Amino acid sequence: RGMSSLAVPSLAVPGAVPRGSRTRRASSVSAPRLATDKRGASVLPSASADDDGSSSAASATATAKKKDRFITGRPDEQFSSEAAEERQELFNDIAPVYDQLNDLLSLGLHRVWKRAAVKWTGVGPGDAAIDVCCGSGDIAVRLADAVGPAGRVVGLDFARAQLEVAAGKESQHPNFKTKLAPVEWVQGDALALPYGDGEFDGATIGYGLRNVSDIPLALRELARVLKPGGKAAVVDFNNATDPNLRALQGFMLDNVVVPVADLNGVAAEYRYLKPSIERYPQGPDLVDLAVEAGFRDATFYELAPGNLMGCLVCTK
Repeated sequence: RGMSSLAVPSLAVPGAVPRGSRTRRASSVSAPRLATDKRGASVLPSASADDDGSSSAASATATAKKKDRFITGRPDEQFSSEAAEERQELFNDIAPVYDQLNDLLSLGLHRVWKRAAVKWTGVGPGDAAIDVCCGSGDIAVRLADAVGPAGRVVGLDFARAQLEVAAGKESQHPNFKTKLAPVEWVQGDALALPYGDGEFDGATIGYGLRNVSDIPLALRELARVLKPGGKAAVVDFNNATDPNLRALQGFMLDNVVVPVADLNGVAAEYRYLKPSIERYPQGPDLVDLAVEAGFRDATFYELAPGNLMGCLVCTK
């Protein structure tokens, strides 16, 4: 495979290294704004006053049961429907501490990697962009800043609690209502995006492709909703081809990430990381999957420092 001519964004992580590329030959909350149901999407409903009325005893019992039955971390269960439902519950549970842990565990570097992903999409003023598996909204808000008030941004996730955090984050942005595109926060499925073909100029997935039950289908959906020439950037943990790097990554997850998560009461939720990375396709395989999904070309970059993260950059 030859290296792609795609330029690394100037604000991307210094030392981002392409580890595979391929070109397909053409054949002959009151303040927060929540989306309305225009296309049959499962739209985030407004919260009622008693949504969180479960008792602490019931919550403790549920937590204990979850620890007993937690299957997301089992490699043989990664693609099961039960594991998918469990991951949805997982991301709802960790929503209150998700941003705090990301900052702590990455020493703030996750913000640099996310800015790089947005830059790689190439979106600008007036464009339309979608952030799939948007989580707490970091990337979606950055996209909203990039496309400006004349643009359009969708942040889609399957976890309602994450979307509520994201909508609150948008409303607290210093450029809210002046320089940001309004974000439509939509509760939906990455495997069945509720949008038509070719609606968006750019797309992102941040730390989400690894968690879907059908990675090829998710990539096909991403390609489908992009306009011809549109770009997608998928940033996530790097399932490195270097065995020494994999060993370092495993050590960090077992001895740093999970213990820190345990201090925040979400150790069970973070134990899934290691097996989810192990089953995630490696960079060259992601490139092949992207081209098979309908992208014209794709390149995978390992991100500094340490190459523990990677970004798949695709053009439709």
